[in-house]
Amino acid sequence: MPVPPQIRSIAPRDLERVVAIDQAITGRLRRGFYEKRFAALASGEQAAVALGAETEGRLAGFVLAHVLDGEFGGTAPVGVLDAVAVDPGLRRRGVARALTAALERSLGGRGVREVRTEAEWTEHDLVTFFSAADFRLSPRLVLERGTEPRLEHTTESPGAAPEDEVSVRSMNEQDLPAIVRLDRKITGRDRTPYYARKAAEVLRQSGIRVSLVAEHHGDFAGFVMARVDFGEFGRTEATAVLDTIGVDPAFAQRGVGRALLSQLFLNLGSLRVERVVTQAPWNNLDLLAFLARTGFERSQRLSFEKPIAVGP
Repeated sequence: MPVPPQIRSIAPRDLERVVAIDQAITGRLRRGFYEKRFAALASGEQAAVALGAETEGRLAGFVLAHVLDGEFGGTAPVGVLDAVAVDPGLRRRGVARALTAALERSLGGRGVREVRTEAEWTEHDLVTFFSAADFRLSPRLVLERGTEPRLEHTTESPGAAPEDEVSVRSMNEQDLPAIVRLDRKITGRDRTPYYARKAAEVLRQSGIRVSLVAEHHGDFAGFVMARVDFGEFGRTEATAVLDTIGVDPAFAQRGVGRALLSQLFLNLGSLRVERVVTQAPWNNLDLLAFLARTGFERSQRLSFEKPIAVGP
């Protein structure tokens, strides 16, 4: 009878084996992607989860995940399953199921109640695995677009102020109180911890400052929070993730949102980031309409979710 795999935390010594397993599955050498993930683990990134499964003293598979708390308008922390892989020669031994079960226990111990992931609709084996693991299709739509400047130039409404009255600049720590006030005005919730964490990310990642604020004649009018990510939801190319955009209702229909995204796409293009992705609930029609006007389209990726038990 096969011995159940032993689950443990991924260690720096596992890098070569992880790269080899991934190459055996994908046919590509993606060392740079995994080096970035291992560097994040070594830095003590609290949101990261990385587990390995050993059989007969050898790494047979791994799972990589992280925790999001507030991104995409969320009101509770969620786990994101970025990658799960098993050595092709060691499949059908329960390794993938053991890894995902251990991941759910780890996330539940952090108070996470839901795990999410994505897959291209053509990745039939992966989609089948998610179905067998009790994931279900999420009501959230995955949207994406290139970073080329192709916004529509229609007038927002009669009498709308021209976009050249809106100035856009990089976000800084001093913007945090205004961002929190604006978000509270829009959502009715106080999400100070989320925005404090995001502001800290802006300061730490000063070389990739893609989060922006907009001012209208000197008044705080809106903001967009985005990040350049390597690997979220299993993506392996440098992709910008649009987490949050907010416009003060007092400046609605004045081109603030368009000005923010125009500058965001320009900045990302200069960083040679080619794609921007985001998520939106299927029934948030106003947000979906705005994103469509600014060039976002339905992605070929499917979004999955699964509720998990919360540990003590």
